[in-house]
Parts: sequence; C-alpha cells; structure tokens
Amino acid sequence: MAASCVRRLCRGRGDKWRFVLRNRPFHTSTAARDSLLSALHRRGVLKECFPESAAQHELPRLLESGPQTIYCGFDPTADSLHAGNLLALIGLLHFRSAGHNVLAVIGGATAQIGDPSGKVTERERLSSSIAEANSRSIAESLWRIFTNHELLFCAEPARLGTVAVLNNAGWYRDWRVVDFLSEVGRHFRMGTLLSRHSVQARLKSAEGMSLTEFSYQLFQAYDFYHLHQLHGCRIQLGGSDQLGNLMTGHDYIHKKTGEDVYGLTLPLVTTSMGDKLGKTAGNAVWLNRDKTSPFELYQYFLRLPDTTVESYLKLFTFLPLAEVEKVMEQQRQDPGKRTAHKRLAAEVTKLVHGKDGLESAKRCTNALYNSSIAALEQMDDAELKELFREAPFQEFFLEPGTTVLDACRKAKAIPEGPRGYGMITDGGVWFNHQRAPNPEQVLVPGQHILSNGLSLIRVGKKNFYILKWLSM
Repeated sequence: MAASCVRRLCRGRGDKWRFVLRNRPFHTSTAARDSLLSALHRRGVLKECFPESAAQHELPRLLESGPQTIYCGFDPTADSLHAGNLLALIGLLHFRSAGHNVLAVIGGATAQIGDPSGKVTERERLSSSIAEANSRSIAESLWRIFTNHELLFCAEPARLGTVAVLNNAGWYRDWRVVDFLSEVGRHFRMGTLLSRHSVQARLKSAEGMSLTEFSYQLFQAYDFYHLHQLHGCRIQLGGSDQLGNLMTGHDYIHKKTGEDVYGLTLPLVTTSMGDKLGKTAGNAVWLNRDKTSPFELYQYFLRLPDTTVESYLKLFTFLPLAEVEKVMEQQRQDPGKRTAHKRLAAEVTKLVHGKDGLESAKRCTNALYNSSIAALEQMDDAELKELFREAPFQEFFLEPGTTVLDACRKAKAIPEGPRGYGMITDGGVWFNHQRAPNPEQVLVPGQHILSNGLSLIRVGKKNFYILKWLSM
C-alpha cells in the first residue's frame, strides 16, 4: 500500500467495525472541486441531483468550501458485489480523487429487511449469519478495489480524501423495535412514504408489499442521519432506483436538524438488451475472483457491442475524456484491432483485480484463443481451473511409458474400447493445443507435458481435461 495511506481496524460507538484509510490533508484546488460535478455529468456517471435546485449552486458551493463526506450503501445480499455495483464504487473514487472523504456502508442490517426498489417480488429472507458472512466478503472486495485505485490509478495519492468501510449492523444492534418506532418512526408521514415509486409499483402488483419491505425507507433514511451526525456526511450516492430512498433521508435529516443534505444518483448499468446488470437479472458479472475470474471479467468487457464501448470507457475507467476520444478514433481507423475494447477490459480488470489479475487475464486469453504454449506454461493450477471451470482437474503419478491413450483414459476423456482409440486416430484429441493422433505415443515432456507439469487435453471443440503429473 502507498506510504501515504494506513489501513486501520477501528471500533467506535455505534459501529461493529470499520476500516479507515488515512491520508494527508486535503490539497485539491478550488477549480478542481468546482468542475467535479460537471465533469462527472459529462462522463455520464451522474444522472440526477436531489434537491434538483441544489445542482446549480448549493452543491457546487459546498464542494468548493472544503472536503465533504459522501456515502454509498451496498447491501450484502450475496457474498460478492457485481458489475452493477462497480459504477457506484467508481463514483466514490472520483470524489475521493478530488479530495473528498468517502464512506462505503455495507448493509448488514438492511440486507435482512430487503430493498424493494426495482424488484417485482419480495427478496428471500436473509439470515443474520449469512448477512454477516457476506458482509465480511464484500468488505474485502471493497478494500481490494480502493487499494488498487490508490496504487495503480493515482499519480498523487497524498491528494486523496479518506475512505472508510462501515457496517450498519453495528448501529442497529442496540436499538429496540419500540424505541426505534417511537424515536425515528414519528418523523415519517404515511402519505409521503406511500407516494414513492418503488412502493406504488409493488402495491399495484399481484404479490403486494410486506410491512418489512415498506419499512426499508426508514432504515436507509436513518443510515444517512447516523452518518450525518457521526461523520458529517451530507451527500448520498445511489442508483437511480434509489431516488425515493434518498428523498426520504433528505426529509428526515432536515426535520431533525434543519440542515440541508443532498442525493446524487447514478445511471443503472444495463446490458445490450436493456436489462439491468445485476445478480438477480441472471447475467451477473461478479467482482470476486472465485465467482468471476479476471479472465472472465476481461472477456466480458472485451466482448461488449461496439455501440456501448465508448460510453463504458467514460463510465468504468478514469481515462480523461480527451484520451477516450483518442482511443475511439484509433478504433474507428482500424475496427479489427478492437483498441477501445481492449483498453476498457484492461482498465476494469486492473481496478478490480490489480496488476496480477490483469496479467492472469491476458495469459488466459493467449492460452485459450491464441493457442499459446508459452502462456499455458506460465499458468499455475489455480489459473487453469479458473480458465476451464467446467474441466475436471486430476492428479496422477507419471509412470514411465505412459502413452497418449493412457493419459486420455486416466482423464476419462474418451470412451473405453475401440471407439475411444478411434477418436484419437481420427484427430479428435489435442494435447496442449497440438493434435495428438497416435494413441501409442509415449508422453514427451515439453510437448505433451508442459514445464509446469500440466497437460491440457481437448477432445472435440469444447471438452477440456486438465492433468497434473506428479513425479514418482
């Protein structure tokens, strides 16, 4: 980690745990802060501001006045964030790069309530133990991305604001239901809560809406209030489907304190078919390596339609807009090189998985699509398992005289008897990207067995098997 930054585990009143990255004092110029909102709008990162009237004067003046605190929440409904969450993280990182302090709040408590925004049915109940386990996993993901950003994307880390990862389970643990409703609930009006779009949509559905889901607004509003009181947080960042919750938080804080706070929304990331890119949409691209490998993440962004690559470069990278235009001009001059797609895939993979993750993604790409023997030899067992997730991985002692036929049968890659023998002689079996048509050929190190002790067997076009050879 950069010398300017120290990671600490802090315990404080109301928080179960929190991690903090501390940097040197805020040094960003007024001009830089003043242009931040307009720059994010030009990139497409910001969509709406609430109150709308604050976007032109109040909020820019607030950002000019000195370092502010911005928060965004992440409910741990799974053990990993996904690409749909990445834009919110990038929004926080833009503010941090401008010298402002950011809070990433994991909803260890609110995940057990279930946010109804954008959902047509109620979420399945999440137990406290699963929510806690998911929270720990997501905290690690958040820190990995914050650290990668500081180490790999910041020329001057000393200019960064602070970052903290909190869990709202900490400040709800001591609340009793009656006390919460008596102290917090009395500040909310049913008519206003019922008017929210997320509520109206669910009330009109066949399933309706449970009291648990309906109360979610109160908890998110209280989160904002809690962060405002303890951390001086005045800005909340969220997806455009969170606008109703942002408004509820704004109203609650204004009633309690008389102070003005602000909400900023991000566009929802959608697929080329217009579907929301999220885990419940059935097309999730995860940010944890054990669920979506660096190679798979790299390939996802590499395969985006040409029509979306420019907007994704603006949304998901920190490249200056002038450089984005330069990259797009190179793509227009020679579309076959896919310059823009490769740059996008590299920037995102490096942010999420670091330099090692990007190098792994490129090795896997060369090994799979460019039939690179050198890339295969550089890969370790874990990378091969990631690249060929469905491929059986087996270990065997290498006995003298082991043949191509023996290896295929050990791997159960071919049927027993003449049919399996014929698949080899007909040219349907490959070892390390090279056809192996002789069943009686003794395995040759450097050809059938790579220097890392591995053999990658392919039968037909898509059936892979990985053998790890152990010395006798």
